[in-house]
Amino acid sequence: MENTKELTEHSSRVERKRRDSFGMFDGYDSCSEDTSSSSSSDESEEEVAPLPSSLPIIKNNGQVYTYPDGKSGMATCEMCGMVGVRDAFYSKTKRFCSVSCSRSYSSNSKKASILARLQVAGKPPTKKAKVLQKQPLVAKLAAYAQYQATLQNQAKTKAAAVPVEGFSWGNYINSNSFTAAPVTCFKHAPMGTCWGDIAEGVRVEVPNTDCSLPTKVFWIAGIVKLAGYNALLRYEGFENDSSLDFWCNICGSDIHPVGWCATSGKPLVPPRTIQHKYTNWKAFLVKRLTGAKTLPPDFSQKVSESMQYPFKTSMRVEVVDKTHLCRTRVAVVESVIGGRLRLVYEESEDKTDDFWCHMYSPLIHHIGWSRSIGHRFKRSDITKKQDGHFDAPPHLFMKVKEVDAAGEWFKEGMKLEAIDPLNLSAICVATIRKVLADGYLMIGIDGSEAADGSDWFCYHATSPSIFPVGFCEINMIELTPPRGYAKLPFKWFDYLRETDSIAAPVKLFNKEVPNHGFHVGMKLEAVDLMEPRLVCVATVTRIIHRLLRIHFDGWEDEYDQWVDCESPDLYPVGWCQLTGYQLQPPAPQSSRDSQSSSSKQKKKAKSQQYKGHKKMTSLQLKEELLDGEEYSFLQGASDQESNGSASYYIKQEP
Repeated sequence: MENTKELTEHSSRVERKRRDSFGMFDGYDSCSEDTSSSSSSDESEEEVAPLPSSLPIIKNNGQVYTYPDGKSGMATCEMCGMVGVRDAFYSKTKRFCSVSCSRSYSSNSKKASILARLQVAGKPPTKKAKVLQKQPLVAKLAAYAQYQATLQNQAKTKAAAVPVEGFSWGNYINSNSFTAAPVTCFKHAPMGTCWGDIAEGVRVEVPNTDCSLPTKVFWIAGIVKLAGYNALLRYEGFENDSSLDFWCNICGSDIHPVGWCATSGKPLVPPRTIQHKYTNWKAFLVKRLTGAKTLPPDFSQKVSESMQYPFKTSMRVEVVDKTHLCRTRVAVVESVIGGRLRLVYEESEDKTDDFWCHMYSPLIHHIGWSRSIGHRFKRSDITKKQDGHFDAPPHLFMKVKEVDAAGEWFKEGMKLEAIDPLNLSAICVATIRKVLADGYLMIGIDGSEAADGSDWFCYHATSPSIFPVGFCEINMIELTPPRGYAKLPFKWFDYLRETDSIAAPVKLFNKEVPNHGFHVGMKLEAVDLMEPRLVCVATVTRIIHRLLRIHFDGWEDEYDQWVDCESPDLYPVGWCQLTGYQLQPPAPQSSRDSQSSSSKQKKKAKSQQYKGHKKMTSLQLKEELLDGEEYSFLQGASDQESNGSASYYIKQEP
């Protein structure tokens, strides 16, 4: 009987060993007590801190292995300690990086078992046995080091991020009856140019959450209200009952066109609440869906394609130096989220000196751009490219309109009005300080310029952020006069005479106004350009032709910003959720009272420089100010009427 038992055990071991050599099992003894003795012996020459209890441990059919970063994408070889991508590891359990490590671990486990028995018997371990003991410690060290690095990275991320604290666009819009800017207003955003006829009444197939079945089932719902990418849906059959209405992102992976379930073999199950209403649900759906609109069959593919971005990490670009606006510096793309780039200045060793902007921002350019137009440039101390870094191809950057500077053109000393990049709530009296190539201009704000010109900034001649003399007066916008200018109320005619300067000709400015689709009161997600890593809940409060006044919900009006209607820093409601970017919710009352945000304090300090000036009154323009030509201004279309193609100004015919 005993011989039969021994034979059976021997056959079983041979069978396990044979299957192990084919990769069917690896380390079949790895979870036995013997294994633990090989990795945690009192006789070990090295002491290692125990793994934290919070380190994830995944059990699978009795086998235990760890992921050092808590994610399923990484694994640590239990034999050699190498950390790598889990899918590249050996066999089903992904515990070893190679076949040899798997076999070696199995062999060492058996030897460690013998070692443990020798130690119990009081016999000292051999030198070879000590080597066997120490080998699994490498795996623990690697796992623990990776785990600590992950904790540090998570801490940095949490410190930089502002918690949303349960903000919901759906609740925010419902409770206040807000409207949101349509996706078609944002040509640079995903689906901005191919949104199509998605509107209220469109039917989709979505998961049925009003169901007790253990498997995932679907049902048809109609769009009740649309807010950017977000849609308020109501299950088909609920008629006027809104009790189970829910918000979702229409570009999400669980939203499908009608017919998707049929082609994918997914079940359509009516919600439990209304199952009793009809006995023939198929006939009900045929009747309700006849003639109804749904998403295009390739909608999800279009969403995916519109979220492919040409900029890649490690690309080198030229970007404005945030400490000296007059010059550019080389920066490297560190990450890309929804088309927004986190750029790290090339000389930043710890990668904390960064700058956020959209890939279509006018603030970034290809390597060599500064030299080609004569713009100031800070040379890097790094003499050659770092390994893996490469120049972004010039065709990836936004192209500016070609201009003809051969005839009448901007000249140094000419006056104009411009949005102050250091105080985006203000349009200021400004001067052209230098004319660069390809239509670019260096501009300074009168009364607040640094002696060395370090706060000059570059605008293209077609930029929607510069305006001719008189623009603010005609459109009833408060013009910020030069700081320290005592002759108030400010009058352009007097100022031009006092400074012995001329106004830039009106005809040189960009007067195109696209049919942008924005209206006052619309909600959107907007970048706080004074702290460009932040995307905030915002509202359009004024529209002057193509110029939008953006208000950040929960903050005072002094933090508002003037932004062009085609700015890549404006996004539809739901953009952050779609792309994975973090949305900053409206500031709570406590934050508004204390002004705790450092970025807001900076803006407040800047804006206070201009306080005390009275609102501008009537402006007297004389014929000689416009260089001998007579112009009349297109007078004050209302905020609602200024949405459309038109000119700011109409030249008087003789």
